[in-house]
Order: sequence, then C-alpha cells, then structure tokens
Amino acid sequence: MKFVRTPRSIVQDTMHPEGFHGTGVSGGFFEGWYVKLVSADQSARWAVIPGVFRGEDDGERTDEAFVQVLNGATGESWYHRYPVEDFWAARGRFDVRVGPHRFTNRGAELRFDNLHGDIAYETALDPWPVTWRKPGIMGWYAWVPAMECYHGVVSFGHDLAGSLTIDGVSVDFTGGRGYIEKDWGRAFPAGYVWMHSAHFVDTPGVSLVASVAIIPWLRSAFRGFIVGLRTPDRLRTWATYNGSKEIDLAFDDSHVRWSLTGPDGQLELAAERRRGGLLHAPVRTRMHERVEETLDSVIDVRLTDEAGQVLIDTKATTAGLEVHGDLDRLLSINQR
Repeated sequence: MKFVRTPRSIVQDTMHPEGFHGTGVSGGFFEGWYVKLVSADQSARWAVIPGVFRGEDDGERTDEAFVQVLNGATGESWYHRYPVEDFWAARGRFDVRVGPHRFTNRGAELRFDNLHGDIAYETALDPWPVTWRKPGIMGWYAWVPAMECYHGVVSFGHDLAGSLTIDGVSVDFTGGRGYIEKDWGRAFPAGYVWMHSAHFVDTPGVSLVASVAIIPWLRSAFRGFIVGLRTPDRLRTWATYNGSKEIDLAFDDSHVRWSLTGPDGQLELAAERRRGGLLHAPVRTRMHERVEETLDSVIDVRLTDEAGQVLIDTKATTAGLEVHGDLDRLLSINQR
C-alpha cells in the first residue's frame, strides 16, 4: 500500500503535526521525531531520533522501528533496530514509545545500556503555530496530499532538567535546552540542506530552523525552502509559500552561505561545515545509512529590516547541520 491520507486524517494530521501520521498505512511510509538535548554549558549535545519505517524491497518486508543516537561532542552515532511491533505513537499529541524508551511533551526516558536516564522538560514546548490558514512550518503545502516528505516543529526550545548516565558517567542536563522537530512521508528529499540552533551568543530565547530541498511536484520538481527565526516576541518566516525569495545559495568545503529576503526582512546565514556522525535516513524501500550530521556547527546570523537597520548580528552555536544529496541539482533547479 502506498502512503495515502484520507480527508479525515489530512485534517487531524495537519492540525497536529506532533502526533503520529501512519495509522492504517502498511507500506511506503516513515516517521521520525528529532529530539535534541544540550547541557547548560553545551559540552554535552545529543540528538535522539525515535521512529518507524514500513516498506518493501524486492518482495521482502523492510519494516522496522528504531532509535538512533548522535553524540554531537564526539561524532559517534548508533542505530538501534526494534521489531515494528515495539513501536507505538499517539495521534494528535507527542507521545512515542520504542522498546523501553519513551518520548513525550514532558520529557525523554532512555534505557540503553550505555545511555540511560530521564530528562524532564521544565518549560512548555514552543511549537510552530498551527492555524487553518498557516498550518505549521509547511504553510499551505501541509494540506497537499501525498507529498514526498512532511515536516513539523514540535518545539523551538524548552528548558531541561535531569541527567543521563553515559558510559557509566552521570551527565547533568539541568539548565540546558532542548529542541524537537519531525518528518514523515515516503522518503527524504534527493538533495537538501538543513540547519538548526537554539543557542545564540548574547541573544537568549532565540531559535533558528532552516531548510532548502528538492521538492517533487507533479511530473517535475522545484527548490523549496522554509526558515523560521523564533525570538522572544515573534516568529519571523522566510518560505516558498509567503513570497520570500532566495538571494543566494552557495556551498564550499568550509561553509554553506545562504541569503534570503521577504516580509520579515533580509536574512544572511553562513554555517560552518564540520565533520559529524552518520545517521540513517529513509529512501523509498528501506532505511539507509547515508546522512552526515554535525551538532558542532557555528552559524553567523545577520537580520536587517527593510530600512537596512540591523536587528540581529550574532553567532549561533551547537548548531545542527546536514548538507546532503544531489547538491548540483539543488542549486540548478528553479525556485517556485
């Protein structure tokens, strides 16, 4: 069975991106939640990704549940497979269980031999606002059925408490910050850039998430982008769906440089490319180890308004960065 949503599930899933979207789907589907945990001094930085994949390859079922882990301080990563029957997630709310591990809007419970403990969220999650006209980070594209990949921001940032025992050593996360996002659909894009940080130098309470990707559309494709800059007073957005435009997008061995303009001003980003760990990502038939992600990037962020006044000019640290896939095609393809 291909990934197809009913009208009822479209409404429920779109208005609750944090919940599970795969009820009743037996194949050609993945869903994963990206849970980032950073200690107060940023020395401990982890990404923990629970999820599920349902698919088939040459007549062989490739279903599996998983929890993958990235140690951002060392670049080490682990992928833990579980029987798909060991996966459960709620519709309409963030509550995910894989084997002995659980992830909710209250915290994370990890039960690996070398990584275990409970992390509580001390402040409420801060999701990308969802309304009928602007249903989350994807805007009106969230209403389009059978897109290759859907995206949601469960929390731009929240305070942490508790500790994890890592290789026998207790690490305190109290006073740290967390971030949660998610993806679901058939597969990751063929080429994309993604970056995130909730740690801005001398600018507390700010969080950035930004991505640009090849988006299949009918019998062609376009380059689509979404950027959210969350400050304590508002959410600024640059996106394909709100009239924003890319000024430039360029890569070299050391940086990703990206500038955009839109209703919320001009945004310039320069993210350092650093070595990271390998994560598994969904293709059409199975989970493949193919994506390198770092949690050690630094992003220069500069925001100016229409009058040229500088509103933000700082660095974001402990940043996640992925640059993957057919980058030549990503650069050459038309914006929508």
